[in-house]
Amino acid sequence: MSSSDDIDDSAAPLIEHLAELRTRLIRSVLAFLVGMVICFTVATPIFNFLTDPLCAVLSDRGQDCDLIFISPQEGFFVAIKVSLLGGFILAFPVIAHQMWRFVAPGLYKNEKNAFLPFLVASPVMFLLGASFAFYIVTPLAYDFFLGFQQFGEGGEAVVGDPATNPGLSVVFQGSAQEYLNLTIKFIVAFGMCFQLPVLLTLMGKAGLVSAEGLGNVRKYAVVAILVLAALVTPPDVITQIILFVVVYGLYEVSIFLVKRVEKKREAKLRAEGVWFEDDEEAEDLAEERTK
Repeated sequence: MSSSDDIDDSAAPLIEHLAELRTRLIRSVLAFLVGMVICFTVATPIFNFLTDPLCAVLSDRGQDCDLIFISPQEGFFVAIKVSLLGGFILAFPVIAHQMWRFVAPGLYKNEKNAFLPFLVASPVMFLLGASFAFYIVTPLAYDFFLGFQQFGEGGEAVVGDPATNPGLSVVFQGSAQEYLNLTIKFIVAFGMCFQLPVLLTLMGKAGLVSAEGLGNVRKYAVVAILVLAALVTPPDVITQIILFVVVYGLYEVSIFLVKRVEKKREAKLRAEGVWFEDDEEAEDLAEERTK
């Protein structure tokens, strides 16, 4: 057989995989576009829902919940951003299903059984993180920010009723687009941070990380989490502390979950008589035999 025939034979599977990938990507994009169009038609109710944390804080301060557009095109871009966020959320089950259909044929049965629960847990953890950000973190952040909206003469904050305190009164009149940008930033940041247990547990199951290794780098993880909290949150201490506490807690939970995965794997190998206490290479070979 000629070398050109060998090249053609080896290229055929690659072309088939690329064609399959293209099909999955097209279906995912179409699902996203459909979800985006649906959300665009109801962008106003969705935006009203997203303003609930701000409206609650303003109501407690005796103010009306009014946001403004500072440019003619701002209303359109607000609707687009709402549609992008909502379209991705609606389309995610379809996108995840297409991802699974693409990678599943190349996995062993035990790998499918290991990977599928994480594929289900990922959107659940994202929604949990997004809900935590929307219902807990966002109201606290806006309450903190709006605490600086009224100032008297000399730069000192006005206390009590502004009518009885002379001086300049600065009242919040927020941009709808700026509010939406900040709220989406909170939602996405916390949603992604809540993926940490899923990611580290999956890596632990694949043997890429260990509970002992994660524990040994704990001090470096603390520094990394502090930097993350400073980058993805506004410059207020309350939000940064909340994000740090939550992400560090998730890191400790991840260590516990990885440790459970390791114990289950050890118990399985012991039951099959292929566990070696002091021979890591033998352990790797035993894991290959279980596939």
